[in-house]
Amino acid sequence: MNLPAYSFERIARWDDAVALRFNRAGRSAWMRAPFRVVSRLGDGAAWYALMLALLLHSGAEAAPGVLHMIVAGLTCTALYKWLKGRTLRLRPYEAHPGIVPLAAPLDHYSFPSGHTLHAVTFTLVAVAYFPWLAWITVPFTLLVAASRVMLGLHYPSDVLAGALIGAAVAGFSLGF
Repeated sequence: MNLPAYSFERIARWDDAVALRFNRAGRSAWMRAPFRVVSRLGDGAAWYALMLALLLHSGAEAAPGVLHMIVAGLTCTALYKWLKGRTLRLRPYEAHPGIVPLAAPLDHYSFPSGHTLHAVTFTLVAVAYFPWLAWITVPFTLLVAASRVMLGLHYPSDVLAGALIGAAVAGFSLGF
């Protein structure tokens, strides 16, 4: 047996099983509704609102952090679009008959999760400048990541990859 092929098969089975379990949980209206809202806010609205609130609250003092978030976010957008165009991974609901889409996707492909990539990047950059934001941005980022799997739009590995890439972009941009 080819060990790398066996490992990838195990990861794929785990991915399918976790995606299916999360998606089944999301089929109840009381679970689906809040995760749809979180996912929708993760489209960008929450981050734009955060940057605007920081500028309104702190004025010019917030400008370096907000500018850093904008540049990091643009970098993430270019990177995740490039990756999605290369990997062409189908969304879970397209590849697995037991998974249903519980929200509309923003684009066609699954890998990596752009919502998670951006959420991790914005959180890490924002917290580097404004540590007091961690109590709100970290839980929101975790909810965004979970929402993508629950809504049938991503596999857990898409979300994990998005988180790792987002952390790398933030870390690189912050000089770590």
